Amino acid sequence: MRLLLRCFVARVAHTPVPCRRMGATGMTPDKLVSYWQKVFHKYGIPEAKDSSRILVAHALGAKTFYGIGSRAARSPVSADQLLFVEKMAQQRLKRVPVQYIIGEWDFLDMTLEMRPPVLIPRPETEELVGLVISDCEGLRHSSETTILEVGCGSGAVSLALLRKFPQMRVIAIDKSEAAVSLTKDNAERLGLRHRIHILQHDILTDPVERLQDLGAVSALVSNPPYIFTEDMTQLEPEILRYEDHSALDGGLDGMDVMKGILRLAPLLLKAGGDIFLEGDPRHPEMVVKWLEDHPEGRLQLLQVVKDFCGRPRFIHLQSRS
Repeated sequence: MRLLLRCFVARVAHTPVPCRRMGATGMTPDKLVSYWQKVFHKYGIPEAKDSSRILVAHALGAKTFYGIGSRAARSPVSADQLLFVEKMAQQRLKRVPVQYIIGEWDFLDMTLEMRPPVLIPRPETEELVGLVISDCEGLRHSSETTILEVGCGSGAVSLALLRKFPQMRVIAIDKSEAAVSLTKDNAERLGLRHRIHILQHDILTDPVERLQDLGAVSALVSNPPYIFTEDMTQLEPEILRYEDHSALDGGLDGMDVMKGILRLAPLLLKAGGDIFLEGDPRHPEMVVKWLEDHPEGRLQLLQVVKDFCGRPRFIHLQSRS
């Protein structure tokens, strides 16, 4: 029995995708990936091969295409699986990120739920977690350690740190209700809800006393909005159309929230406490200038760490006792 794949129109620069007759019998995952890869490539979808593999694997209940297995990759898919892939592919043709389409994404050793418009964690932020872990190794077994994350998003950073440091507690804040909700759900999903305090809070407008009442923290970590406003228009459609702009746009110099963190840190950190920030490669020099102009904060730059592309990305500061 053959199945006529439903005609559809996906808007990509207002260009319709032509209908195509495909048979369910004999349509294997390999062929399905090849078909959608060609369609994605034709209509300018980035990472066409990876996108098609992820969607087909998800339809078949696997995390990766290789996880399907070589035999299954050559076996016919069902009519339901064929239609499920089509439905997801239509979304991808509208430039919906694959993370939102499949509803989850891996971050380090965790699988996190993903929901728009909460920011999708990037590989660079995995490096930020690695920096915090390496520099806070001495706090591993301390039950007195509390880390504050500003802008928790999906909860990726906070939850990764909780899994690495079993005695640690985390305060995770975000101004977005959607982000707070998603962090709570991911914490529940990973069995970490009892060790994390999640709060909707905007550090630029809400009273600092709300955070001070939770006690002093050993470290503050943040991947804040740091894109220069003028650079926002250069982002890919996947980002501009679907991700929360307020989690990306850092203002004219990309430092609106970063400056708020630098002002906030001395009021919350224990003596000798650390600050770990992810930023634009232009920001380390700007942070140094800000510290020179605000000596009352008693913060000192310890190091600037480059990302995997060799760009100065991560800023490690410390409060002076």
